[in-house]
Amino acid sequence: MDRLKDKVAIVFGAGPNIGGTIAHFLAREGAKVCVSDVKEEAATATAEFIIGRGWKAMGMVGDARNDDDVKRIVAKTVEQYGRLDVVVNMAGRVHWDDVLGMQLDDWNDSVASFATAGLLTTQHAARAMLACGSQGSIIHLLSTAAHFGEADGAAYCAAKAALLNFARSAAMDLSHHGIRVNTVTPCSMEHQLWTTMRDEMFDPDWRQPERRGFYSRQEYLDQLPLRRFPRAADLAWATVFLASDESSCMTGADLPVDAGLRHKYPTWTPGSHDPRHINDYARATRVTRYGEEQELLTDLLGDPIERS
Repeated sequence: MDRLKDKVAIVFGAGPNIGGTIAHFLAREGAKVCVSDVKEEAATATAEFIIGRGWKAMGMVGDARNDDDVKRIVAKTVEQYGRLDVVVNMAGRVHWDDVLGMQLDDWNDSVASFATAGLLTTQHAARAMLACGSQGSIIHLLSTAAHFGEADGAAYCAAKAALLNFARSAAMDLSHHGIRVNTVTPCSMEHQLWTTMRDEMFDPDWRQPERRGFYSRQEYLDQLPLRRFPRAADLAWATVFLASDESSCMTGADLPVDAGLRHKYPTWTPGSHDPRHINDYARATRVTRYGEEQELLTDLLGDPIERS
C-alpha cells in the first residue's frame, strides 16, 4: 500500500467512476492527492471520500482547458503539499456527428477538451516538477478512438489521436529532465452499462439509435477477447503503475487496458467462439463508485429484460 509513499498527485477529472477511482487508488498507495473537476460537487465528493478513508486529499474546481485554472490548481497543490510528482489528465467532453454535419464549435471544444487540456496539464505540471526537483510522471487517459476511425466520431477520434501524439512528443521533450509522459487506453467501460447505455438492456421498447457509428453493448462485448469490459479499477491500477517508480524506465508508452480489443485479428469475433449475452453480463455486474463495489446492478435498476 506504499507504492506512492511521499508523492503528491493531481487528477484532472474527478467523478466517481474513472477519475475518482484513480484518485482513490493513488491515495490508497500513499500519495497526497488534489482532485479537480469543472463541477464543484464532483471534486468535493471525491476529496471527501478519500479523506473519509484516512488519506490526504483536497478538491478544487477548475477547467483543464483553461490556462489560468490549470496554473492555479498546480500552484495550490504545491503550496499545500510542498511538491508535485504525478499528474493524471482525464478531462474532456465528447461530441458526436458525422463529418458533413460537424459543427465548428463542437470540433473546437473537442480539440480543447483533449489536445489543449493535454498541453496545459503537461506544461504546468512539468514546470512545477522542475521547480521542486521532482522527476515526475504525467499520465493522459485516452480511448481506442485515438487508434481507430469511428463513424460519427471525427472530432473525438481526431482530438484523442492528437493527445496520443502530443504525449509522445512531450515525453521526448521532457526526457532529459527525467520527467516521464505516458498514456493509458481503455475501450468502452463497464460503468457505461448503467449510465450512457443502460436503455439497451433495461428498456423493453429500446431501439437502436439512427446514428451510423452506434453499436450495441452486445456487439461490443462480442469483440472483447477477455469477454468483459474494463472497469475503473483496471485503469486505476495501470495509472498507479505508471505513477510509481516501477515504471521508471517507461516514457512515451501507451498501455492498452481494453480486454485485448486492439490486438485481436480484425475479422476474429471472440463472441462467436465464447458467446455471452449482454443481459447475463449485466446480471453479474456490480456498480462501483471510486473502485468499490456497491449493490448488484439489477438491485438498482430492476431485473434486465429477458432475451428475445
